[in-house]
Amino acid sequence: MADDVGTGLQVELVAADRTVWSGEASMVIARTTEGDLGVLPGHAPLLSLLTEAAVEISAVEGVVHAAVDGGFLSVAGDRVSILTQHALLAEEIKIDEAHAALEAAEGMPTGDERELHLRRAQARIRAAEKAG
Repeated sequence: MADDVGTGLQVELVAADRTVWSGEASMVIARTTEGDLGVLPGHAPLLSLLTEAAVEISAVEGVVHAAVDGGFLSVAGDRVSILTQHALLAEEIKIDEAHAALEAAEGMPTGDERELHLRRAQARIRAAEKAG
């Protein structure tokens, strides 16, 4: 038991083109296809599909907010891997562009493509607002 004191999660947020964020955290909150999921140290092993949403990482140096375009969340031991095609940290998000993308998506014909663009724009706005 004494060995568990002070241990955290080793978290990696990885997009197809780069490692977006990596470090130690006390908690990760992400939205899966089954709903919101919180991961704390000692969490059971897990592999889940992510949806387009904001991710929150309670890191040692402060809370990290990011928007992901779906992907996978893997928990093994106290290692959390978030793998996605595209991700932006909140400070990388241009809020005006995100709002413009949301308006453009709202103007699209109803369908799966519209829903995907809506979720992506909303995720970026949420991540930027949470960090703001």
